[in-house]
Amino acid sequence: MTAPLDVPGSAIEAGPETVLEGADSSVIRGRSLGQIAWMRLKRDKIAMIGGIVIVVLILAAIFAPLLVSWLGHPPAEWHREKIDPAIQAPLGTFGGISSDFLFGVEPTTGRDLFSRVLYGARVSLLIAFFATLLCVVLGTVFGMIAGFFGGWVDTVISRLMDIFLAFPLLVFALALGGVIPDKAFGMSGDTLRISLLVFIIGFFNWPYIGRIIRGQTLSLREREFVDASRSLGARNHVILFKEILPNLLAPILVYSTLLIPSNILFEAALSFLGVGVRPPTPTWGGMLADAVHNYQVAPNYMVFPGLAIFVTVLAFNLLGDGLRDAFDPKAR
Repeated sequence: MTAPLDVPGSAIEAGPETVLEGADSSVIRGRSLGQIAWMRLKRDKIAMIGGIVIVVLILAAIFAPLLVSWLGHPPAEWHREKIDPAIQAPLGTFGGISSDFLFGVEPTTGRDLFSRVLYGARVSLLIAFFATLLCVVLGTVFGMIAGFFGGWVDTVISRLMDIFLAFPLLVFALALGGVIPDKAFGMSGDTLRISLLVFIIGFFNWPYIGRIIRGQTLSLREREFVDASRSLGARNHVILFKEILPNLLAPILVYSTLLIPSNILFEAALSFLGVGVRPPTPTWGGMLADAVHNYQVAPNYMVFPGLAIFVTVLAFNLLGDGLRDAFDPKAR
């Protein structure tokens, strides 16, 4: 005779995947996919470190004016007294690093490098986040439509994806960035340049995530819960947004964290080539472009913006890998 499942006085031990942390071990409770994924992610120390670094970077970018008022000087303020007039190099050791200038000063102008790196983070992260948002929205919508309806709709969208993937994006970005005037579409200055970069990066990169979403949708549309919804009379848009889309949140989230660092690098490359946000607004790519001519006399001018890009991209990649393993541990 088998013992009943619920025996008074006996403790049913359940693994961490089944019992909520801190709950009575004698009670078995179900967990949602999000709770299970969060528990797995917390066990991944490397991914958590990446997440903490990202949070710190975002907070530093948001509160850059406050941090600069405490620890630095305005990013556009010149300090010619910190520059050697003979060779236009920073005075002092290590590019003029001191308690007043934590990262040193810019050659020729003497601008505070610490404040320019912080303000550069605002521009780079802003462009990367909004470009990723545009890319994810377009890729998700077109990928779901192609995978769900199939037939000629799938064929047209798939061929459109192929065209975008074959498009020389960098060449187009260089050409478009060079011909756009200082005022266009009711915008001007930094607003125009940032909007242009968001459009170029986000609009032409959506097929990458679109293909992933299309493949996932092709699999989900054959599942039992979709057939059950269809048998109950649910319309296509209800099935798409209430049945299929919630099951796509995990790959969307994972791919977004991996797409953001790619967009940061692309924005830095465009700024490095001179078609990004224009001076004197600081950007990491623009600072690296200026440092090419001064790295021999002030190597810190190249090291700190380059290190900022490296740390940011690495942190997002580590978090993205951790999220992928948390949502799909069999993929490891």
